[in-house]
Amino acid sequence: MLCVLCLVVTVQAFIHEGFKEVLLKQLGLSEVPKVHKRDLADLVIPDHIKNKYLSMLKRQRVKRRALPSLAGILRGIPGNAEALSGTTTRQNLIFDMEGRIPKNSEVTMAELKLFKKPLDRANLPAKQFHRPVSNARVSVYWVQRQHDGTNRTSLIDSRLVPIRESGWKNFDVTQAVHYWLRNKRQEPMFLEVWIEGERVGSHASEMAKAVRFTSQDPKDKALGKPELVLYTLNLEDYGGPGDCKEEAVAGKSTCCRQKHYVNFRELSWTQYWIIEPAGYQAYRCLGGCRQPPSPLWRFGYGERACAVVESSPLPMMYLVKRGNRTEIEAAEFPNMIIEKCSCVTDGMAAV
Repeated sequence: MLCVLCLVVTVQAFIHEGFKEVLLKQLGLSEVPKVHKRDLADLVIPDHIKNKYLSMLKRQRVKRRALPSLAGILRGIPGNAEALSGTTTRQNLIFDMEGRIPKNSEVTMAELKLFKKPLDRANLPAKQFHRPVSNARVSVYWVQRQHDGTNRTSLIDSRLVPIRESGWKNFDVTQAVHYWLRNKRQEPMFLEVWIEGERVGSHASEMAKAVRFTSQDPKDKALGKPELVLYTLNLEDYGGPGDCKEEAVAGKSTCCRQKHYVNFRELSWTQYWIIEPAGYQAYRCLGGCRQPPSPLWRFGYGERACAVVESSPLPMMYLVKRGNRTEIEAAEFPNMIIEKCSCVTDGMAAV
């Protein structure tokens, strides 16, 4: 009984005004670190932190409830090829999403397919006495256009790609599509592909520059243009049995789980502190419960209320201040996502 009660209190605190206090307590902090936009200017996410976060993220993703149907293969909008920024090659991708996702459906999986061109050995640096480099680090970011004209990126997927192999390389961008669905302002979805060295050092960076993918540039005549493959489920057939219907908004529903999105980019105290994710679907419990007959109250049965009885963790990357240094850490925070709501009596789930 106490465990269920703790779960109810913890999850509800994350969703309401206690969110900040509970998060600080889990991190062992007395106050929110004083992080400013300038702290992000030259911030580099270490590979081991990036890999740890992505590993947790993939474990956390909701299991497929059924085989999804193919909603479409998007070829993209013609755009620029690529640009070199320091030691990183960046490639911009634009996909027109409007009207591509069927109504009353859920995107369960989205894959970005990039075709790696055959290696041009002329692009390889001269052989010197260096440790061999076999791979390049390829990362995909979702790009959110800010109202002030700047861009904010969110890491979606990252993997090592063999430098000397050509062919299709797939990246899981489901989270990017979910972000777009939540934040869309009648605009396409913007993705950015970063190609970096597999480790620190000038030789690894130079080797990574030999990796080239086909682009959306009309001048790029190579076969195998970037593709965005969408898979969906028809919610009329596969909707969650405990999720709220439209009547829940009017308070006419029995206990159910309603969507409730927490946007870290819009909360003043998290927008620079929490690096990833940009936000997440927390859900909340809503609706009424059938009450026990009044004679049972004298035996300890109290009023039944709709509350959280099952939850899951949320992986996060965030900044920590250690003296004058700003560092990035990744951790999985429990009880952040509501998975199931039910009627409870004094913190004890009722069947």
